[in-house]
Amino acid sequence: MSEQPHRADHTLDVTGRACPEPITELQGFVEDLEPGTVVEVLADDGGIQWDLPAWCVGHGHALLALEESGRLWKGYVRLEG
Repeated sequence: MSEQPHRADHTLDVTGRACPEPITELQGFVEDLEPGTVVEVLADDGGIQWDLPAWCVGHGHALLALEESGRLWKGYVRLEG
């Protein structure tokens, strides 16, 4: 993933939630957002490292970055058309 910082239009904090809740909440969160929007996802469930990339591929969105910092994962997703 890219090492450059990303500017997020919105942040979704799903810390404290276990699989499948982070991805379920993300799906609902992005429903009304426009293509091109960048969403920062904050999670502490290690499953996000597999679930977020798979969700992006399955829904046609771009995963800009996914980084681990201690127990916190930060993912940046750009919504595509």
